[in-house]
Order: sequence, then C-alpha cells, then structure tokens
Amino acid sequence: MPKSNPVESDTSQSSSTVPPAAEQPGFGWTTYAERINGRFAMVGFLALLLLEFFTRQDFFTWVGLP
Repeated sequence: MPKSNPVESDTSQSSSTVPPAAEQPGFGWTTYAERINGRFAMVGFLALLLLEFFTRQDFFTWVGLP
C-alpha cells in the first residue's frame, strides 16, 4: 500500500478552497510615493538651478518679488 505524503495533500486541498489574498493598495506615505516625490523634488531643484544660471537672476527676482 503506497503511503501518501500529508503535506502534498494539504497543499492541494488548501489551494483550491482558499483564494489568494489580494494586496491592499498603498495609501499615504508609502515607499513608492516617497521615492517618486523625492525624484520630482530633485528635478524641480535642478530646473531652478538651471533657470538661475541661464538668466543670471535669482528665483525671487525672476518671479517679480523684490
């Protein structure tokens, strides 16, 4: 009489009865949101430096503030 492996029978039985858990969407301060926010901040800062370099004016003068 062949012996059945209890681990194999448990996994095949549980996978058909229990659906896989869906991941909850991220909200708030997630790692992805912080990384994207940091990248946009770096691009904005670089754009500001380039603007000041090529116009020879600081940001406040360029915007029209004294």
